[in-house]
Amino acid sequence: MRLILLGPPGAGKGTQAAHVSTTHGVPAISTGDIFRANIREETDLGLQVKQITASGGYVPDEITNAIVRDRLAQPDAEHGFLLDGYPRTTGQVEALDEMLGDAGHQLDVVVELTVDTDEVVQRLLTRAHEQGRADDTEDVIRERMRLYAEETAPLSAHYKTRGLLRRVDGMGEVGEVTARIEAALADAVDSSDATDTA
Repeated sequence: MRLILLGPPGAGKGTQAAHVSTTHGVPAISTGDIFRANIREETDLGLQVKQITASGGYVPDEITNAIVRDRLAQPDAEHGFLLDGYPRTTGQVEALDEMLGDAGHQLDVVVELTVDTDEVVQRLLTRAHEQGRADDTEDVIRERMRLYAEETAPLSAHYKTRGLLRRVDGMGEVGEVTARIEAALADAVDSSDATDTA
C-alpha cells in the first residue's frame, strides 16, 4: 500500500502513521523526521536545512524532493510506504508522481485528517507548555494552521479529483481515529479492486 497522510499540526499524524506502518508493514516516512535527524547529525544537508528553517523559510522543493526520492529507493519502501509531511506543494505532487511513475508504481490513497482548529490549538498549547516550547504561542500556532490550510487545500482538491482522497475525522480518542482510518483504507482498496476488475 502506498499512501499519503495529510493533516495540520497537532492532528495526530505521527501517532496514526506509526499504527498504519505497523499494521500494514510499510515504513512511515516523515520528511520532518529526516530533516531533524540530519540537523542532529550535522550533515551537509542538516546544516543547510538548519540555516533555512532558522530564518523562518521553507526547505526548497528540490531539496525535499531529492530526499524523498532517495528514501523511496530504499529496499523497505519497495512494496509500499506512508508519507507524512510530503507532498506539501503542487510542485512536490508532480515530483512524487514522476518518482512513482519511474518505478512503475502509483498512489493507492490519500488520507486527510480533519480537525477542529480551536481544539487543536489548545492541544498544541498544552504540549508546548509541557515540553517547554516558549516560542509556540497561540499566534504562532494559529499562523502555522493558516499556512497549512492555505498550502494543502490545492493538494486535497487535486487528489479528490483523482479519486484518491479520503477525509477522516481526526477528533476523538486515538483508537477511534485509528478505526476510521482503517475503514477509509479498506474502502480505498475495495474501490481500487472494483476499478481493476471493471
